[in-house]
Amino acid sequence: QVQLVESGGGLVQAGDSLRLSCAVSGRTMNTRAMGWFRQAPGKEREFVATINWSGGSTHYTDSVKGRFTISRDNAKESVYLQMSSLKPEDTAVYYCALDKEYYTLGYPPSSFGYWGQGTQVTVSS
Repeated sequence: QVQLVESGGGLVQAGDSLRLSCAVSGRTMNTRAMGWFRQAPGKEREFVATINWSGGSTHYTDSVKGRFTISRDNAKESVYLQMSSLKPEDTAVYYCALDKEYYTLGYPPSSFGYWGQGTQVTVSS
Protein backbone atom coordinates (compact mmCIF):
# COMPACT_ATOMS: atom_id res chain seq x y z
CA GLN A 1 0.00 0.00 0.00
CA VAL A 2 1.58 3.25 -1.15
CA GLN A 3 1.34 6.18 1.20
CA LEU A 4 2.38 9.75 0.54
CA VAL A 5 2.06 12.12 3.46
CA GLU A 6 2.52 15.85 2.98
CA SER A 7 3.34 18.33 5.71
CA GLY A 8 4.47 21.92 6.10
CA GLY A 9 1.49 23.85 4.82
CA GLY A 10 0.02 26.81 6.62
CA LEU A 11 -1.07 30.43 6.58
CA VAL A 12 1.60 32.95 5.63
CA GLN A 13 1.82 36.50 4.33
CA ALA A 14 2.79 37.51 0.83
CA GLY A 15 6.55 37.43 0.46
CA ASP A 16 7.06 34.74 3.09
CA SER A 17 8.55 31.29 2.58
CA LEU A 18 7.33 27.78 3.31
CA ARG A 19 8.86 24.35 2.91
CA LEU A 20 6.59 21.44 2.09
CA SER A 21 7.68 17.87 2.78
CA CYS A 22 6.34 14.58 1.51
CA ALA A 23 7.23 11.21 3.00
CA VAL A 24 6.72 8.09 0.87
CA SER A 25 6.19 4.57 2.13
CA GLY A 26 5.07 1.28 0.70
CA ARG A 27 6.72 1.70 -2.68
CA THR A 28 10.30 2.39 -3.63
CA MET A 29 10.60 5.99 -4.73
CA ASN A 30 14.30 5.82 -5.58
CA THR A 31 13.61 4.78 -9.16
CA ARG A 32 10.63 7.03 -9.83
CA ALA A 33 10.01 10.68 -10.51
CA MET A 34 8.21 12.75 -7.89
CA GLY A 35 6.09 15.84 -8.28
CA TRP A 36 4.14 18.59 -6.62
CA PHE A 37 0.75 19.69 -7.90
CA ARG A 38 -1.79 22.15 -6.54
CA GLN A 39 -5.49 22.86 -6.73
CA ALA A 40 -7.00 26.23 -5.96
CA PRO A 41 -10.72 26.62 -5.12
CA GLY A 42 -12.83 26.35 -8.23
CA LYS A 43 -9.87 25.38 -10.41
CA GLU A 44 -8.45 22.16 -11.78
CA ARG A 45 -5.37 20.59 -10.28
CA GLU A 46 -2.23 21.87 -11.96
CA PHE A 47 1.38 20.82 -12.23
CA VAL A 48 3.82 22.81 -10.08
CA ALA A 49 7.15 20.99 -10.20
CA THR A 50 8.64 17.59 -10.90
CA ILE A 51 11.99 15.96 -10.23
CA ASN A 52 13.34 12.87 -11.92
CA TRP A 53 14.32 9.70 -10.10
CA SER A 54 17.92 10.75 -9.49
CA GLY A 55 17.25 14.39 -8.70
CA GLY A 56 19.29 15.51 -11.67
CA SER A 57 16.44 17.00 -13.67
CA THR A 58 13.68 19.33 -12.53
CA HIS A 59 10.81 21.10 -14.25
CA TYR A 60 8.58 23.94 -13.06
CA THR A 61 5.46 25.65 -14.20
CA ASP A 62 6.25 29.16 -15.39
CA SER A 63 4.48 30.94 -12.55
CA VAL A 64 6.80 29.49 -9.89
CA LYS A 65 10.14 29.51 -11.71
CA GLY A 66 12.75 31.31 -9.66
CA ARG A 67 10.61 31.15 -6.52
CA PHE A 68 10.07 27.43 -5.87
CA THR A 69 12.65 24.65 -5.65
CA ILE A 70 11.89 20.94 -5.68
CA SER A 71 14.37 18.50 -4.17
CA ARG A 72 14.48 14.93 -2.97
CA ASP A 73 16.33 12.78 -0.48
CA ASN A 74 16.07 9.17 -1.58
CA ALA A 75 17.70 7.91 1.61
CA LYS A 76 14.89 9.51 3.58
CA GLU A 77 12.28 8.61 0.95
CA SER A 78 11.15 12.19 0.88
CA VAL A 79 10.57 15.02 -1.55
CA TYR A 80 10.46 18.70 -0.71
CA LEU A 81 9.15 21.94 -2.15
CA GLN A 82 10.86 25.10 -0.96
CA MET A 83 8.57 28.04 -1.70
CA SER A 84 9.81 31.61 -1.49
CA SER A 85 8.34 35.01 -2.31
CA LEU A 86 4.88 33.54 -1.93
CA LYS A 87 1.97 35.32 -3.56
CA PRO A 88 -1.78 35.19 -2.84
CA GLU A 89 -2.23 33.36 -6.14
CA ASP A 90 -0.14 30.50 -4.73
CA THR A 91 -2.98 29.73 -2.34
CA ALA A 92 -4.08 26.14 -2.95
CA VAL A 93 -4.05 22.61 -1.64
CA TYR A 94 -0.65 21.16 -2.55
CA TYR A 95 -0.37 17.49 -3.43
CA CYS A 96 2.67 15.27 -3.58
CA ALA A 97 2.71 12.61 -6.30
CA LEU A 98 4.76 9.56 -7.26
CA ASP A 99 5.23 8.42 -10.84
CA LYS A 100 3.86 5.03 -11.78
CA GLU A 101 6.66 4.50 -14.28
CA TYR A 102 10.34 3.86 -13.60
CA TYR A 103 13.30 6.05 -14.50
CA THR A 104 11.31 8.80 -16.17
CA LEU A 105 12.03 12.52 -16.26
CA GLY A 106 8.65 13.18 -14.69
CA TYR A 107 7.89 15.68 -17.42
CA PRO A 108 5.49 16.01 -19.06
CA PRO A 109 3.71 14.89 -15.89
CA SER A 110 1.52 12.28 -17.54
CA SER A 111 2.15 9.16 -15.48
CA PHE A 112 1.80 10.21 -11.86
CA GLY A 113 -0.48 7.67 -10.26
CA TYR A 114 0.04 7.86 -6.51
CA TRP A 115 -1.13 10.88 -4.56
CA GLY A 116 -1.02 12.27 -1.06
CA GLN A 117 -3.97 13.74 0.78
CA GLY A 118 -2.78 17.31 0.29
CA THR A 119 -1.69 20.16 2.51
CA GLN A 120 -3.26 23.62 2.50
CA VAL A 121 -1.15 26.65 1.72
CA THR A 122 -2.82 30.02 2.22
CA VAL A 123 -1.03 33.26 1.35
CA SER A 124 -2.60 36.47 2.58
CA SER A 125 -1.97 39.81 0.91
